[in-house]
Amino acid sequence: MSCQCQLEMAALRWLSWFSLLSAAIAAFTQPQDTEFTFLLPAGRQECFYQTAGANATMEVEYQVIGGAGLDVDFILMSPSGAMLVAEYRRSDGVHTVDVTEEGDYMMCFDNSFSTISEKLVFFELIFDTQQGDDEAENWAEMVEPDELLDIKIDDIKDAIETMKSRLEKSMQMQTVLRAFEARDRNLQDSNLDRVNFWSAVNLFVLVMVAVVQVYMLKSLFNDKRKIRT
Repeated sequence: MSCQCQLEMAALRWLSWFSLLSAAIAAFTQPQDTEFTFLLPAGRQECFYQTAGANATMEVEYQVIGGAGLDVDFILMSPSGAMLVAEYRRSDGVHTVDVTEEGDYMMCFDNSFSTISEKLVFFELIFDTQQGDDEAENWAEMVEPDELLDIKIDDIKDAIETMKSRLEKSMQMQTVLRAFEARDRNLQDSNLDRVNFWSAVNLFVLVMVAVVQVYMLKSLFNDKRKIRT
């Protein structure tokens, strides 16, 4: 009877390890959060594709952090070709999409309306999936021994999940603040160049006016009449 119990316990351990390995593989195969900054030339359109599974939430955030006007057209399309988001001449945007179709989602940034100015664009993808919650609960029940431990697995799991969610929110907020800081810095540099240019123009005009005034004053006192003796 004891041998049979040992065999059952060994089988349960192998089954728990197999479930843990499957959950780890599923976690690695899920789409990861992504952030990217690229230069969009004038008169061009750039598209990006992201594979996403069903029963998840995808959050797309973009900002134009450089370039004249700080605006761009944005389009988000589903794998079947349905238009999910369409915005025109915007400097930033945040959109949350419920992923109901598995496949490649297309994001396009369009700068074709601008013929001179290129744009520096930052975007971030954040995925939130609830697929593994039931499996995690089943795994916790399966690996929990008959003897109750002083610290419950559920409490540890809840604390880790809370800490993970807060750290992810902190990282996302820091990324957004870095994008805002880069956009403000580029705007300040552009304003500084503009101020320096017009200051140089004003200085040149002032010097030319001063030279013309001196020349006119000197010409008033020049006596060009011929004196005969």
